Amino acid sequence: MTRRDLLRFTSCATLGAAAGFSKPAARLPLAFSTLGCPKWDWNTIVKNANTWGFAALELRGIQDQMDLPKCAEFSSTRIQATMRDLAATGLKISDLGASAQMHEPDPAKRAKHIDEAKRFIDLAHQLHVPYVRVFPDKLIRGEEKQVTMARISEGLHTLGEYARPAGVTVILESHGEFRSVDLLVPVLEGAKSKSVAFLWDAHHTCVEGEKPADSWRQLGKYTRHVHLKDSLPIPGKPSHERRYVLIGAGDIPVKATVEVLVKGGYKGYFCFEWEKRWHPEIEDPEVSFPHYAKIMTEFLNQAGFRA
Repeated sequence: MTRRDLLRFTSCATLGAAAGFSKPAARLPLAFSTLGCPKWDWNTIVKNANTWGFAALELRGIQDQMDLPKCAEFSSTRIQATMRDLAATGLKISDLGASAQMHEPDPAKRAKHIDEAKRFIDLAHQLHVPYVRVFPDKLIRGEEKQVTMARISEGLHTLGEYARPAGVTVILESHGEFRSVDLLVPVLEGAKSKSVAFLWDAHHTCVEGEKPADSWRQLGKYTRHVHLKDSLPIPGKPSHERRYVLIGAGDIPVKATVEVLVKGGYKGYFCFEWEKRWHPEIEDPEVSFPHYAKIMTEFLNQAGFRA
């Protein structure tokens, strides 16, 4: 699909929505993160997700507010209307993306991260959302690696036990310096909570040098949610600093990852994490989101996906 085709598709879809677009009869399990549309208000997010055939939204901020419990859409006076908006289109919320970092060693800062995650868990319970994402993030310089890992596991255990009565699962993302199975598996196992699981950002493990099948072999049993995106190296930059490009235009094996997930019986959403908020120079969501829906439909059909 060319850029011109994408823009034409977007224009037609928008007109259809304005004329009273009804929800699709059937949807593939596609989602996008609101990280990719930082300028859209809530109505635009819901309308476009519905128009382009997405099944779910990953909430990672709405416009200028990244602290989701503070968003007007989830205030006591508006939360029911927000839920009705979703019900009217059949859209689900796949997960809530907190910024809480479990590696933090400073007691005061750590308490703030734990508090943030708990507030997100409370909101997830209100919205009937199954997952809240948190980060492992960094290895502490001068500290034994196992000590940092144990601290992350401890934080996960605390949050998992808090989330369990609410019917919520805390999912740890492959992120920051925790992008390989040798770090992620021990941390997840160390959490010792049935309400702790994994968000596989397949881009990060691939950039780390792992093949999708190898990552899935060790992390698949923990995986409840998946992030997909594509990129290219930036000359002269470290290997993990890359330029995000539309799916299929980079060197990340997204199609192979989809095949691994389908073959492995993955039951969650295939979520597009387009980091427009952090990288304003990349393609606008009006282009990247429908492109993702189109190419992922092809990938899933070719992989033999069955609902």
